Amino acid sequence: MATYNKFNQTVEDMANGVYNCATDQFTVALTVASPVAANSVLADLTEISYTNLSSRNLTTSSSGQTSGTFTQLFSDLVLTASGGAVSAFRYVTIYNNTPTSPADPLLCYYDFGSSLALADGEQLTIDFTTSTFTLA
Repeated sequence: MATYNKFNQTVEDMANGVYNCATDQFTVALTVASPVAANSVLADLTEISYTNLSSRNLTTSSSGQTSGTFTQLFSDLVLTASGGAVSAFRYVTIYNNTPTSPADPLLCYYDFGSSLALADGEQLTIDFTTSTFTLA
């Protein structure tokens, strides 16, 4: 099971209106090198090549607040290798692909504990059965 990690800048970006969780497009970035809490935008990461990989865009299945805690949940994402293998990765980072200032702010990342690779035709389902992130 993947381990959830947050970026320090996310809370400040939320407070400063960088995010509109109802309408912004969230996307995953795949990396081999570990992100760190001090990373704040996609340019801080070194991504793998996405040649032969299906769409990385996420769909929000629900979001809202209960008793002062906001929760965002994404639908499961199925990554499919097509036309060749996909490079190994270990970390799945969620970023906001909508804002331009700052461009591509980071939301959170998941550590799968070891590297994963997809051969041509293989799929990986990223399961978001619990909240993707909460803000209290």
